Amino acid sequence: MKSQNRRTEEDILCTDKMMKCCVNKNYQLEEGLSSSTALDICKLSNLVNPPQSVPSSSTNVHNNQTIKYNGKRTITPVDCRYRCWETLMAILVAYSVWVYPFELAFMIKSSPHATLKRLLYISEYIVDAFFAIEIVLTFFVAYVDPNTQFLVCDARKIALRYLKTWFLMDIASTVPFGLIVYMCTDRHKLGLFYQSVFGMLRFWRLRKVTRLFRRLEKDIRFNYVLIRCIKLVLVTLFFSHIAGCVYYILADTYPHSRKTWIGSVNPNFREGHVFDRYIASIYWSMSTMTSVGYGDVHSMNSREMTFNIVYMMFNLGLSAYLIGNISTLILEGTRTTMEFRNRIQSASEFVSRNQLPKILKEQILTYMCFRFTAENLNQQRIMDELPNPICKSICEHLFLPAVQNVYLFKYISTETLLLLVAKMRAEYIPPGEDVITKDEAPEIIYIIMSGEVEVINCEDGEEQTTKTLVSGDIVGEVAAFCGKPQSLTFRAKTMSQLLKLKTSSLIETMQTKPDDHQLILQNFREKEMVDHRMTGL
Repeated sequence: MKSQNRRTEEDILCTDKMMKCCVNKNYQLEEGLSSSTALDICKLSNLVNPPQSVPSSSTNVHNNQTIKYNGKRTITPVDCRYRCWETLMAILVAYSVWVYPFELAFMIKSSPHATLKRLLYISEYIVDAFFAIEIVLTFFVAYVDPNTQFLVCDARKIALRYLKTWFLMDIASTVPFGLIVYMCTDRHKLGLFYQSVFGMLRFWRLRKVTRLFRRLEKDIRFNYVLIRCIKLVLVTLFFSHIAGCVYYILADTYPHSRKTWIGSVNPNFREGHVFDRYIASIYWSMSTMTSVGYGDVHSMNSREMTFNIVYMMFNLGLSAYLIGNISTLILEGTRTTMEFRNRIQSASEFVSRNQLPKILKEQILTYMCFRFTAENLNQQRIMDELPNPICKSICEHLFLPAVQNVYLFKYISTETLLLLVAKMRAEYIPPGEDVITKDEAPEIIYIIMSGEVEVINCEDGEEQTTKTLVSGDIVGEVAAFCGKPQSLTFRAKTMSQLLKLKTSSLIETMQTKPDDHQLILQNFREKEMVDHRMTGL
């Protein structure tokens, strides 16, 4: 029984240390823990959560970059090096799906550009070599079981899963059919039909780009709106590129060149520079996608008309997708401002309906404007969502240095200070707002972290500022220790950050530490004697 209790205490201590490491800027574990279990921010978007019904001891999810399983090396999906490799593969996919339509449209019948054609063929074979390496690596990449949400590191299971799912399509999209035909028949050209069929397999690789953007959208190191905008721009450019290349193929293969969309403007278009023809195709595609065209480039035969009909029908869905996503991003970005304006309007209607004084209206609106401006400073909502060990560590890091310098808590033990700091909450007070009003119950004391607070004496209805408190001063302790209502008013002179501590929490902590209790009372008496002498002088 003692052994079990000792083990429970060790688990609690270990858990507490791991929670504290989250607030460390380098995410390193404290002394006594292995560095291999340190959290890495680049993996936070890829953590695997096991089901609640399975004990955590049975999970085989590791944060290490590689795992040894039966003597073989297995690559984990969250390995930073493998993530870099995936990013490189996504870039190569983007290049591959751009080159294929361009090559199919502009390079098959274009003999004057042999150098460019040769460079494209060489780059194509290099890209295929990288994808061949990717196929080999996939046999060693662990995967998450969709049923148990565990990381499967068994090499045999990984290989069988890959063979049953994407292996054949990956092979088909990687095999260089053009090179094979050239080696067997000494013919470098497959023909338009066969190149179209085999080239379509390259679009299978686009799932890697989709997976990359899905990961980047969850990665907290990158701006979500920026990633979504880049994705939308790339989708638009990709489909306009595909449509432009297909539209040029229709003109290039039509028997009467003058009766085509580009031949009607330039009958000898095939003799022009390849990039001039490409720009003309993209110009038609973008003008058709974003509008109904300008009339300068239009269909001249039934094939082009049919393609235009299909393309414009497709553009309806693509435009709806783009507009919907952009609208969502814009509304999400302005949602907070809209809510603020609605609150201001409601407050104005409330003031008018109840015929409140002008000065009170200004105070209400000023306060609401300040709250909107300082919403990003409101850290209490975040603190409330965190577990107690992390909250205590954050409070210790943020508040302890300031609390140690307060006269009331000088010379007391660090243990007592930590107990007090854990019970404090930060508040932001706008200029002109009362922190404590006269005759208020002594329920809360405040410690000034930043800003200035005026001490106001109200006599015969007149307010007189007696002194100004700054960072490191404490507010409301006299009434708290004397057990009587506040005799003064404390008002923020500038925007101030205050630490709020309930009087009951202070008394409770003092009762548990008798020695520190006496020190706090002694500090209070000494301060009162000094203030009394100063007042007498």
